[in-house]
Amino acid sequence: MIINRPFHILFLLLLSLGLSAQVPTQSAIDSLACHDVPVPGRRTLLQQDKPVASASKGKGDMVLIKGGAFRMGSQHFADAQPVHDVVVSDFYMDVHEVTNDQFAAFVEATGYVTVAERPLDPKDFPGVDTSILVPGSAVFRSPAKTAGLNNHLQWWEYVPGANWRHPEGPDSNLEGRGDHPVTQIAFADAEAYAAWAGKRLPTEAEWEYAAKGGKHTDEEYYWGKEKLIQGKWMANIFQGRFPVDNTKEDGFENTAPVKSFPPNPYGLYDMEGNVWEWCADYYRADYYADSPKINPRGPSTAHDPQEPGLVKRVQKGGSFLCTDQYCERYKAGSRGKGEVNSPTNNVGFRCVKDL
Repeated sequence: MIINRPFHILFLLLLSLGLSAQVPTQSAIDSLACHDVPVPGRRTLLQQDKPVASASKGKGDMVLIKGGAFRMGSQHFADAQPVHDVVVSDFYMDVHEVTNDQFAAFVEATGYVTVAERPLDPKDFPGVDTSILVPGSAVFRSPAKTAGLNNHLQWWEYVPGANWRHPEGPDSNLEGRGDHPVTQIAFADAEAYAAWAGKRLPTEAEWEYAAKGGKHTDEEYYWGKEKLIQGKWMANIFQGRFPVDNTKEDGFENTAPVKSFPPNPYGLYDMEGNVWEWCADYYRADYYADSPKINPRGPSTAHDPQEPGLVKRVQKGGSFLCTDQYCERYKAGSRGKGEVNSPTNNVGFRCVKDL
């Protein structure tokens, strides 16, 4: 079905017509609210606890997160309201995002092929020249200039050959990036890794509870009220004029090695910035209005009023592309969303494990 390929449709149609992928369409403009679509869909482009060693097959330390009650959500984002009381049970969580080396071990052990590496079915792309239906994914490209920030096709490009091994395209590789978070991961890819590792993806409530570290109340950021602490950046986000000029004040233009920034009170790294992280929950903008108080696991179906018909899951934490000028959803209590078959070079994941 076309709705499962939102990333490719527009971009491939434009290519088949000999047009630039940066040509704005009314549907793209209508579906975009500033900072509401930080990660594009495929069709839109082509149309305190001490670390505890995990007993699972996936490498990497985990932290025991003692359950409890907290206030979930944010008054600053419509789909994160109302702020409400939630209780979660104990669980283990990965200390950091799953890295390229960890994902490579999974692929070597299983032969798994990610969504971005798989052939495209022409039936999903009616009217598109089959010669350009090649595996690939979305890559952020900093343009020389933009005509405002209403059309995200100005900085997102569908790149044939882009996948977890080649995050920016076939000319890129993972040399020197083994300890960076793996990217170009679709929801199914994250689920497959988690299952192999004897883990699972976190619920949105678990993720936010862990991010708040048992100390957060109403601060703007998970670490506090100020963006910088003693003049130091606390997360890998975008500095400068988005999207044309990244001044890299935090030291990084793209992903950063895990553990590059201070951990939260639970010993978790990169709960803001670096890469978006998949959660298990379907995304609905209105879910908080009647979500369960104890261990909520998300709605039974997905619905995004901006792109109805697309199956989306919640993403949390923001990425290296987040900025107050455009995508503010790295801030505490906010929510991201991603179409399940739309990997990009700023989306990854971490896992949790039941006791």
